[in-house]
Amino acid sequence: MKNILIIMTVLSLLFSACGKDNYDQPTSTISGQISYKGKPIGVRGTGEVVKLQLYQEGFELNAPVQVYVGQDGSFKSKIFDGKYKLIATNNNGPWLNSTDTVRFELKGSTTVNYEVTPYYTIENVKLSLDANQKLTSSFTINKVFDNASVNYYMLLVSRTAFVDDATNIFRKDYQDGKMEISLSEDLSQLKEVSGSGPLFARVGVRANAGDQAVYSEIIKIK
Repeated sequence: MKNILIIMTVLSLLFSACGKDNYDQPTSTISGQISYKGKPIGVRGTGEVVKLQLYQEGFELNAPVQVYVGQDGSFKSKIFDGKYKLIATNNNGPWLNSTDTVRFELKGSTTVNYEVTPYYTIENVKLSLDANQKLTSSFTINKVFDNASVNYYMLLVSRTAFVDDATNIFRKDYQDGKMEISLSEDLSQLKEVSGSGPLFARVGVRANAGDQAVYSEIIKIK
């Protein structure tokens, strides 16, 4: 009798475990872009540090779905069909803290763009590496929010197409107050630069008020 009870208990646990594995996975997709006046905003894409929050209508007491933003400002997430609202994470990102809410109904897949007001934008970016491993760069920092102030701007190089303040083989910060930037750095001492393989670069600007920098597009320099 004891053996029978043990077998029944094991079978019950197995069926219970199988039942948990049979839950449907979400198949619908929300994708979109963080932008300013329709132009993508570049951010740090590693470490899941920049994110939006997604709430299902009628379930506000539930924890939000975290929607992580890629380095080009794009995002994508698998969720269930339903009515949702998309909001910014409090005090997160290189933009003014926003309480804007984008509401939408999801049936299968949809694209939802989220407009922000960044402290700064970066334009006219040029990056190049010459035969002597000298990196030159020029770009313009545009102030969007009148009360913003630059903490620092930075020049970054990476061996992969992921380039930010945490993922790089070269980073240099500058605090000179300039808005029209022209830089030149000797990278010949870096073995990663003189070796084979591609190199990628971008620039970033960190405002005093932001917890993250805004970044330029990524340019392949080798």
